[in-house]
Amino acid sequence: MNEVKSPKKPLVYYYAIVILVILALNFLAVPWLSQRQVKEVDYGTFMTMTENQEIGRVEVQNNQILFTNKDDTQVYKTGLMDDPDLIYRLKDSGAEFSSEIVEQMSPFLSFLLTWLLPIVFFVALGQFMLKRMTNKAGGPNSMMFGLGGSNAKVYVKSAEGIKFSDVAGEDEAKENLTEIVNYLHDPAKYQEIGASMPKGVLLVGPPGTGKTMLAKAVAGEANVPFFSMSGSEFVEMFVGMGASKVRDLFRQAKEKAPCIVFIDEIDAIGKKRDGQVGGNDEREQTLNQLLTEMDGFEGNNGVIILAATNRPEVLDKALLRPGRFDRRVPVELPDLQGREAILKVHSHDVKMDPQVDFHTIALATSGASGAELANIVNEAALRAVRMGRSEVIQEDLEESVEVVIAGAQRKGAVISPEEKKVIAYHEIGHALVAASQKDSAPVHKITIIPRTSGALGYTMQVDTQEKVLMSREELYNKIVTLTGGRSAEEVVFNLVTSGASNDIEQATKLARAMITRFGMTDEFDMVALETVNNAYLGGDTSLACAPETAARIDEAVFAVVKKAHEEAREILEAHREKMDELAQYLLKKETITGDEFMDILHGNMKQEEPETVEASVVPETTDAPQA
Repeated sequence: MNEVKSPKKPLVYYYAIVILVILALNFLAVPWLSQRQVKEVDYGTFMTMTENQEIGRVEVQNNQILFTNKDDTQVYKTGLMDDPDLIYRLKDSGAEFSSEIVEQMSPFLSFLLTWLLPIVFFVALGQFMLKRMTNKAGGPNSMMFGLGGSNAKVYVKSAEGIKFSDVAGEDEAKENLTEIVNYLHDPAKYQEIGASMPKGVLLVGPPGTGKTMLAKAVAGEANVPFFSMSGSEFVEMFVGMGASKVRDLFRQAKEKAPCIVFIDEIDAIGKKRDGQVGGNDEREQTLNQLLTEMDGFEGNNGVIILAATNRPEVLDKALLRPGRFDRRVPVELPDLQGREAILKVHSHDVKMDPQVDFHTIALATSGASGAELANIVNEAALRAVRMGRSEVIQEDLEESVEVVIAGAQRKGAVISPEEKKVIAYHEIGHALVAASQKDSAPVHKITIIPRTSGALGYTMQVDTQEKVLMSREELYNKIVTLTGGRSAEEVVFNLVTSGASNDIEQATKLARAMITRFGMTDEFDMVALETVNNAYLGGDTSLACAPETAARIDEAVFAVVKKAHEEAREILEAHREKMDELAQYLLKKETITGDEFMDILHGNMKQEEPETVEASVVPETTDAPQA
């Protein structure tokens, strides 16, 4: 879409004022000032001053005589008389005298000096002063110069506009929005049957899922003007300015109907009104004005309101009622098929190896948003350039996934051999426990190369298929896998390090969720003991139970994690020889694939005799290897 910038109306008024000022100067001020400098006297005074030799210079004009005193400090004028002896008296007085030589000024030069140059001067001066004042006031978008205008970005149809084909992975959302496009193309079809289109459509979902892109795609498909404004742009210091911007925005929309008005991050002005003393009057007035404007629309007038937010739970109920935002369109994180489609869309303009398998990358990026997938493709392209290749291969994409998840490799990190050995056993502990369980995702990659995220190593597991539901056994096995790293340190070295900090955090969260939200214990059964806040923004939780119940929940969490820890130790003790063999291979290679890991585990790959590992004390590391 091409942005249309509205003209600066205040400059028109400024130019009009400049012209009026020049007119006043040319026709009133300049002649008046000239007259004020000349003193008018009678002819007798002129003759007396001439006889007394008190004049300096004399100029005889057509209808008057101009003369000065002896010191040239004052100019006088008098009327012209029929005086034949005037020349002789002037000669005797010793004055300088002459007659006027009338020269006609060029019309072009007269116009240039009188009109053009003053206009250019005033316009340049005005532009300079306006720029200085704007910069001092905080820029052209400051409230002083906004004067209640909406400052909305206006886009019109263009051949390069975003279409639905440019948005992948959100088929359900596109299907919902297709009706909006059809209505804008042919509103008579809906009016004929008596149907009225939704006045407002609310797009909700996590950050990076493409809510803003979907709104632009609707405008691109419909080929109608598109007004875009962020919710934070309505928030002003003075009460009433935000409401004024809302009025201006909807006024422009009505003038250009049919059109689309898009308000991004509407939760900035659409929060619930609590009625508390000392509340935000400016925000509430802005919200009230928005509610009024949306109610003021006549049916089927061709103006569609789109809004996006990732905090729908904080919006005012009056904003969400039918007649305002009638339709709520979820824009969720893409599934396996959606992620694969998104990767292909973002790869259109990137030279890709024909052998690239997007399905494998989609499996490895479970839970990634569209923005993160786009970043993965771009990181892969950058890596291909760094490696001197002309196209992106599978290795580039796999490495970019790791860069986005765990950060770039810290090639300059200095780790002692003893600590490196602990890290290797830690990661092999994760992988070995995972491989020894029935309901666990296969091991894809193991590495002990440090990452910029703080991880000293990690074990990547990739499911062979997308999973929507997780059973109690699967979640418990995941906790067992998370405790495998610490268990390996205990079994081999008889010590504990800080390397398991991230594993401990994840295991605790999973165990608590099993008890408080998933109802996976006999003691608490199907009782919700915890609520999730801001599901789209991290999902912080808060307990909703008595203190005594909270204490029992803690005991249950302790029991689950402790049982999983003991089970992981038993698995590793039973496979001690294989753990030593795998750790030595990992120390030598630093990075091994899941296939290499399984070959060694099943005895399909011959290895050198593993070294005997002594239980020596190793200093605790500050960076945490992550599973």
